[in-house]
This record gives sequence, C-alpha cells and structure tokens, in this order.
Amino acid sequence: MEAYMVFDIGGTFIKYAVMDDSARKLRSGKLTTPKDGIDNFLMKLKEIVEENSDDFSLQGIAVSSPGAVNVKSGFIGGASAIPYIHGVNMIGLIEEKTGLRTAIENDANCAALAEGWLGAAKAADYYICIVVGTGIGGSIVLNQSILRGASLHGGEFGCMIMSAPLQDLQNTWSLVASTNALVKEVKRRKQLEEGTFNGEDVFRLAEEGDTIALECLSDFYKRLAIGIYNLQYALDPEKILIGGGISSRPEVIDGINRELIGLRNDVSTLQIEVEACLFGNDANLVGALFHFLHFKY
Repeated sequence: MEAYMVFDIGGTFIKYAVMDDSARKLRSGKLTTPKDGIDNFLMKLKEIVEENSDDFSLQGIAVSSPGAVNVKSGFIGGASAIPYIHGVNMIGLIEEKTGLRTAIENDANCAALAEGWLGAAKAADYYICIVVGTGIGGSIVLNQSILRGASLHGGEFGCMIMSAPLQDLQNTWSLVASTNALVKEVKRRKQLEEGTFNGEDVFRLAEEGDTIALECLSDFYKRLAIGIYNLQYALDPEKILIGGGISSRPEVIDGINRELIGLRNDVSTLQIEVEACLFGNDANLVGALFHFLHFKY
C-alpha cells in the first residue's frame, strides 16, 4: 500500500513512522540520534527507509527538524543540539541517499500544523501555537500556512522582552516564563543544589502544599499570561494554543486563563483564553506529514 516515511529529529532520539495520508501510523519506532556526523545520520535514515520499502510503497519522506528550516532550499539555519544538520542542504542529501522526494519543516511549525489539520485548531483559519519548554517558541498559522517572516524567525515568541527597566533588556519571555525558568526559580528559592530536580518535581511539591512551589507557579502563570496578552493584541488570532510538556496539565491551562481574566480592564476588554494542544508525542510526525502533502514545490 502507498504510505509515507516520516521522521522527527530530536537531539536525543529520532522518532519515525510509516503513515498513510490521513496520518494513521502503520509502523513506528525510534533510534538514538547519531552524534558522529552527517554521514552516519544519513545512513541510519536510509536503513530505516529500506527496512520499510518491502512492505510499503513509500511515496516520499517527511521530516520534522530543529532549527530555522528553509523549506524551499533545504538549508537549516540557527543552532540546535545536532550541529551537523546546519549549513548543508538536508533535502538534497536525504533525497540523494534514499531516492525519495523529501520535505523538511521546523519542529515547532510541525506541531502547529498538526493542530490545524486534525487537532485543537481544526476549525480555525488563523491561530498561534506557543510551545513552553526549556525556552518558549511557537508558530503563527494563517490558512494552514506558516507565517515564517523575512528571516525565518516568525513565531520566536520567546525573544520578546518582558521587563520595563532598560537595564533588564535581556529579560526575554523564555528567560522568565519557560518551564526551565520555573524550575530555576524554585531551586533558587529553596536553595537546592544542582541535581535532577525538574518541572514534574515543582508540580509535585505544589500538590503537597509547598508554599514556595505554589508562589513560583503563580508567578509563572502571570508571566505567561502577560506574554499571551501581548500576542493577542499584536496578532489578534482566533485561537491561542499551548503546547509543550506542561500543556497536558489542566491546572496550567486553568492558571493561565485565570491570570488572563485578571488582565482585563476598561481599556483591555478582549476575552483572551488559551487551550491545550491535543497532540502529544506524535505532533511533529503528524505536522511533518501535513507539510509534505501540502507544501507547494
């Protein structure tokens, strides 16, 4: 049967799936991301393609990748945990290695496209997706197309400056309102030593009634709400979706929406509300496939 080979390239693992044109997974797996260079990386992709070629009529390869992806040229700018994917024509290299037509899209954009195709933004023509994790990123989507910007930095919401004093111009949204920022603040206030303390631990402490964790979470929601407020008034989308690991926690969405209500006043009268992304671990795979199927070459 006809199908598509889809890869989600991450710093630790490469997830892959054989999918049909409705994003149904027919086969899936993952492997450790090679650390020793582009040649081994390409060889691993080729091996997976060949393993699945006997059972499926593969029509092409869809890839979700970190970095500032130029979907037309195939070059990936910016930086990521996989240095060797940058500065080379990834589309050309994969096509040469596998013989299959290939399309590549940025991972955050893939997650957003998945939501518009089959997820929480399925009925929306214009929406934004904010991914909260180690930093804050995201995408702006209009009529199922990514608004990339002149320098491919559209949706880099985390670079917004969030502090009014001029001496704090480096206080970006990523630095003050990411999951990483939340964890750092709890560790600082509790005087914890370096270790494996993470976001899950913060929420566990809050559930146990820990005062510092509860206060830090309250500040976290406020900072997220302020950035979302700014984006709503700057971009005025139909929907604002929250992705990333924390989006699976209802209390996070409730906390942000509670703070957004508090920001309303006589001048700022819009009812701003966020929703959680529906797709979890498969979002990048689904969005990469959508990009492959709909991108105009």
